[in-house]
Amino acid sequence: MELHQLRYLVAVADRGSFTAAAEALHVAQSGVSAQVAKLERELGHRLFERGARTVALTPEGTELLPHARAALAAVDAVRTVADELTGVVRGHVRLGTVIGCTIPGYLAGFAAFRAEHPAVTVDVVEGDSEDLVSDLVAGALDVALVAHARALPAALVAHRLIREPLTAVVPDGHAWAGRSAVTCADLAGTTVLCLPRGTGVRAALEITCAAERTVVEPAVQAHSPEALLALAGHGAGVAVLTASMAAARPGVTTVPLARSARTELSLATRAAPSAAAGAMARTLRARLAADQAAAGRQRASAAPSATTVRAATPRPSAG
Repeated sequence: MELHQLRYLVAVADRGSFTAAAEALHVAQSGVSAQVAKLERELGHRLFERGARTVALTPEGTELLPHARAALAAVDAVRTVADELTGVVRGHVRLGTVIGCTIPGYLAGFAAFRAEHPAVTVDVVEGDSEDLVSDLVAGALDVALVAHARALPAALVAHRLIREPLTAVVPDGHAWAGRSAVTCADLAGTTVLCLPRGTGVRAALEITCAAERTVVEPAVQAHSPEALLALAGHGAGVAVLTASMAAARPGVTTVPLARSARTELSLATRAAPSAAAGAMARTLRARLAADQAAAGRQRASAAPSATTVRAATPRPSAG
């Protein structure tokens, strides 16, 4: 039995297919299938029921999975302690981020980490937040910047950076521009532009509308808030985003979504990150916190207009 076999077992169980697990681990699908089959032979138990497109754990696989997770966590802990004893940060970090992330604190933190720890190699993976969370739990990622509207798994340690409700973004002069709020029922009667499923903004919209017993199905989906804002500004529909995403955008007005669920931007790691992953997380947290503090000082010194306050909020580029 080898450690990579246990990682493959966990990844297949978490992702529901050998193909998805291979993509998350950046290895060949045939290799994952072969190693899991080898593990099954060594253990003397069939761990998965194979279907045409998906796989499911057998009762034996379900019983063995928590022990595989515990073994991987123990190995990670040994590596962390060993690295801390040497006082040298080295190794490899797999960093996941929401698609198109351009938050200044994140970019500055990444650059600072590379300058401070040149012996550490870094892979950066962009994706929808739900996939990033799954990859983090499965061990395919070490650190991830994710947007979410639901609590993250208990196996992760998360540092929340931003928490805010949703808004409807309309062109200046739109009939809704002077309203104090809009509802999901209002959205159901118009053309809605939103981020795809798997993002924090979309999850918050679905949670809000489910609570209102209203179905809102976006007509246009895009990963880029900038694209959605541009479309809203041209009158192509109503964009549902956060106020910080639309901050200081000329030509559009934001209107709060009534009783909105909150979407959060968090930096997350597993409970026992490697020394390199821990150093990456600390550096990113420090730079992102400094960004927030600077924004807070700017808000405190600025005139109390809605436009100025929104412009001072750190602006996530995807959600």
